[in-house]
Order: sequence, then structure tokens, then C-alpha cells
Amino acid sequence: MSSLRVVPTWRHGQERLYVCLTDGRNIAWYDREAARVNLLSDERRDDVLEVLGPFLTGPVTVGPPPVPTPAELARLTLHPDDDLAPNRPGEALLIALDRDPVPPRRLRTDPRRRALTAEQTVAEALDRLDGAGWHTLHSIPLPGGARIHHLAIGPAGLFAIHTLYARKQRIRVADPMVTIGRREPHPLLRRVRADADRASYALTAEVHPVLALAGPADVSVTAPLREVRVLQDTNLGKLARQGGVLKPADVEALHAMARDRNTWTRV
Repeated sequence: MSSLRVVPTWRHGQERLYVCLTDGRNIAWYDREAARVNLLSDERRDDVLEVLGPFLTGPVTVGPPPVPTPAELARLTLHPDDDLAPNRPGEALLIALDRDPVPPRRLRTDPRRRALTAEQTVAEALDRLDGAGWHTLHSIPLPGGARIHHLAIGPAGLFAIHTLYARKQRIRVADPMVTIGRREPHPLLRRVRADADRASYALTAEVHPVLALAGPADVSVTAPLREVRVLQDTNLGKLARQGGVLKPADVEALHAMARDRNTWTRV
């Protein structure tokens, strides 16, 4: 009986089925869209096809990955538990809501729900950059319970993006303070910069801080901001229209590094 197991992974609506050894290492994967089984080694070809048998639909091509890059091979060695790429937008919030659901008769909306909506809205906008050579990781956990909501990596560089639910609210930004409607100002930009600094340390590369506002009615910035960008979810495409600073190989290498959970354990 084969000791291999199949681990499905979804990303942007596309499914890949990874074939793993008992220690978690990947030795092959099935790309449904390309109708191809990619083998890292031909030694266990028959075992791989046997375990994938129930999942194969129609004729498939079997062989080594087509011209794999070093970054792609590095990603394939990740244990599924260490790979952050499958994280859903707001992954930590989804888990928290599942473990501690909102009481059914609660009158006010759980703030976690609003935060989740914001992260999902911003993620949809960021995912539209994928065709332009970008990768986005969501809900990256940091030591101490903090997390980076989104990390966008593309030709224009790296961006640590913090989202803020602002539906139909007036937002006033006076660095480092951010005011939502009539609430008290909060020094949110300090955290946005701190997240980017931690990402820069982890990836040994410059990471730009971004505050992404989901659905605001109006945004006013009272003075020039230091380093940080403040964007609405509807204009996050501006990131892709900046000058290119990273080559495709650099983008892939940084993405491979960023998706490894162990990269973030020392920041």
C-alpha cells in the first residue's frame, strides 16, 4: 500500500493536488487546469499515478515540471503546515469566529465581522494584480499575536498592507493619527509602519507600508505622509502602475521566501 498522501490546495479558484511523503515533503503535483502531473523524481512515478488515480479527469501529461525555477522548487519543499500561500484573506479572523462564534441575539455587529469584510474586500482588489506579475499573501502571522493583513509582491516592490473597515465613514489622516467618523483618533500609522519594518527585517528587502481603506465615504489627509501610502480598496491598482524595481526572478524568489512560515518566526 502506498505511503503517499494527496493534499489539495486552492489558490484564486484554481486547484492543485500535491502528492506528499509521510514527512510532508512534496514529490509531485497535479495541475487540473494544465492536465499535467509534474514529477520531481521519476522513481515513484507509478505510486504517484496510483494515489492520484481517483482525482485524474481525462488524459494527462506526466513528466518533470516545465523549466522549473529555483524559487518554484523551493516552494515545493515546504511542508503544508509551513506554507502560507493557501491562507484565506482574514484567515485568523475566520478561525477566531469559528472557535468563538457571535451570540445569535447580539444586537451590535461583531467588530471581527467588519474587519473580515475589510480584508476580503481589499484581497479581491489585490488578487486582480496577479495577471501583472504580482503575488499576494494573506494573514501572515507574526510573533506576539500580530499579523500582516496582506503582503503584495510585484514588479513595483513589496508592500505590507493593513486594512481598515471604513464603510460610508469619513476618514481623516493626520500622521500618525487616523480618525474614523466621530471616533477618537488612533495612531494607526505607527502600526502600519511597524508591520512593514518587521517584514523588511524578515525578508531582508525594503517593504513599503500601506493603509488600505475599505469603502470610505471621504478621505482627507491633512499633511504629507512619511513613507506610508493611504489608498482606498478601489484604487489599489495604483501599486501596479509604479515603476518596476524587481525582476520576475526576484519577485518569485521573494514570494517563495515570504510564503514560508519559518521566515516570520524571528521578527
